[in-house]
Amino acid sequence: MTAKLLARARDGDENAFAALAEPLRDELTAHCYRMLGSFHEAEDMVQEAMARAWKSLARLDEPASIRPWMYKIATNRCLTQLGRTARRRELPTDLTPERPSTDVHWLEPYPGHRMRYADELAPESRTVARESMRLAFIVALQHIPPRQRAVLLLREVLGYSAVETADLLGTTVASVNSALQRARTARTELRTVDERSVPASDEICALADRYATAWEASDVEAIVSLLTTDAVYSMPPLPQYFTGRDAIREFLLDGPLPGRWRFVPTRANGAIAFGTYLWDDRASAYLPCGLDVVEVRAGGVAEVVSFLEAHFPTYGLPERLLPRD
Repeated sequence: MTAKLLARARDGDENAFAALAEPLRDELTAHCYRMLGSFHEAEDMVQEAMARAWKSLARLDEPASIRPWMYKIATNRCLTQLGRTARRRELPTDLTPERPSTDVHWLEPYPGHRMRYADELAPESRTVARESMRLAFIVALQHIPPRQRAVLLLREVLGYSAVETADLLGTTVASVNSALQRARTARTELRTVDERSVPASDEICALADRYATAWEASDVEAIVSLLTTDAVYSMPPLPQYFTGRDAIREFLLDGPLPGRWRFVPTRANGAIAFGTYLWDDRASAYLPCGLDVVEVRAGGVAEVVSFLEAHFPTYGLPERLLPRD
């Protein structure tokens, strides 16, 4: 069947090409997001890759090679894009007095429903696919030079061999092995998630429910009690962030609390997330405020990244909420 689709696609049947390529769209988008740290740029890169693949379909030798071929095109599009911008995506916690927030390209969240393709993977591959979308891992990747980043992802996340990776990147096996070693060294020096500290999913859901309930009750002490002692709260694109229970309590009391809040659960970057809505008297409705990605560790909520400019429908969230009856 796949061979017939390829033959039809080569004859100019766009529907046949779509049948071959579209099932790969979500996993390619996830890959490009890991490379770029931007969901919207990732979508653009995949669309460009699809267009280039369609135009050069005659170069594809066998139907079975369409997946690595698409990854080759998408990865090289990302490398070209990174070569143009020369700036990495960041979170407020990346900034220092030596690195002010002027003209920062902010990291973007990734919608959980676009990871459904991972459900079809083998258990080990499924775990790798999901955990490699965690914010801490994506942040760490942005500090690794683009070509090393590509090698690390192709080898350790996607499972391509050194020979296959060399072919995808148009380089040598020796170069791939060297880049992988340097990428691994750089990654160990950066913050990443220690998965041994992540509770079971039912514990995470229970804690997240309590967290949302505390916000909706404007109960600052209940919120703070759910935080780890070294919890971090940030709100890109605002450069400020707050570390520790006392600093976060002070920020909440001076800023968003008290207030009338509604929290709607969703998923982003492999973590619990909430669409947060603040009551607006003029609109007589709860309006979007931020997409909160909540990282839970043993002991409580370790980090909240509230993406203030997230487009709620992208994450399956309504654009407004009416008052409860």
